[in-house]
Amino acid sequence: MQPQDLTIAQARRLAVAAQGLGGHGPSRQRPVAVADRRHLRRTLQHTSLFQIDSVNVLARAHYLPAYSRLGPYDPAVLDAMAYKHRELFEYWGHEAALLPVDLHPLLRWRMKRAEAGLGTWKGVARIKEERPDYVEQVYDDVVARGPVTAGEVAEDTARSTESWGWNWSPAKTALEYLFWSGRITTASRKNFERRYDLPERVLPSRVLDAPTPDQAEAHRELLMIGARCHGVGTVGDLADYFRLTVPQARPRIAELLESGRLEQVSVQGWAQPAYVVPGAIVPRKVAGGALLVPFDPLVWERDRTERLFGFRYRIEIYVPAHKREHGYYVLPFLLGDRLVARVDLKADRAAKALLVQAAWTEPDAPSHTADALGSELRLMADWLGLDDVVVADRGDLAGALATALT
Repeated sequence: MQPQDLTIAQARRLAVAAQGLGGHGPSRQRPVAVADRRHLRRTLQHTSLFQIDSVNVLARAHYLPAYSRLGPYDPAVLDAMAYKHRELFEYWGHEAALLPVDLHPLLRWRMKRAEAGLGTWKGVARIKEERPDYVEQVYDDVVARGPVTAGEVAEDTARSTESWGWNWSPAKTALEYLFWSGRITTASRKNFERRYDLPERVLPSRVLDAPTPDQAEAHRELLMIGARCHGVGTVGDLADYFRLTVPQARPRIAELLESGRLEQVSVQGWAQPAYVVPGAIVPRKVAGGALLVPFDPLVWERDRTERLFGFRYRIEIYVPAHKREHGYYVLPFLLGDRLVARVDLKADRAAKALLVQAAWTEPDAPSHTADALGSELRLMADWLGLDDVVVADRGDLAGALATALT
């Protein structure tokens, strides 16, 4: 059916399907024998980016959304897409992210703002203002020696006594300013550390030669991508997909409505109007079954997650251990069109075990939640090269989950 006034269940199904999470059951088989670049491209049609985060307690964050949608796959395929075949590039999308290279022109307005010291972290903007000659020296070093890591750049032998941000050295801060402003990019990664080089030595010429849209047009296109990937969302939801502000997004959405590229709908229980792409079809049923990394697009906007699923979700990495409600690195579990459980996971690579440090069920979770989650955890353990799943006795689902896994 096509959306007009949506029930909350219809909105959930539309959102899950739009993210490419509605096609596999809770103990799904791989959609193909071996997922290759074509399958990752199809996943990117649903997500448009993979968010990057340094936390590696389970697996690197940018590898997990593809796993949630495809099942076990070789992360080296994703690395090759980005750093060998140059189908993806690193930049600030939602946050730091791998994005299809065709999005590069749509983000040049952000690069231009960053070059002027706008829209960046305080320390990154400050180094350009206070040490412009040093920034140019670092740029010249990349020109002469790239690709280079921050540690290989001249004068990067010691930490500064100044706080440039995250206790970065001046060279790292200057490199991040140049990266944010688009003057350099990521050529590859070495032990997850960026190796920086010039865009003209990294990105395809067809991308660099593509015309730059004006800011309003870029915002319209980014909002349309957000609408397609979200399925349904408010102004704030669509703006958040690429970290636009609501004041930036509101007039552009009005223009998209007037041109017929978006349609306004109401969603049961939502105080604000929502928007969909014309012709969007609400599935009668979705068979989702996946563990979702905290940086998955389905759940990264926490207010939307609560409105859609009745699921209050906070990442507690920076919360003191004794104050954490659910755990350090908690993944929601999607079953059908609902988030029915959450688990605090850690890959203990020395013991070759996937540790379930806590397991919690949500109200009205179906009776087979523990069995379905157990199947997903075994699948994930296999993908991570771990031999066992070990469940700690914490959380109201822990006992049933441990039983299901035995």
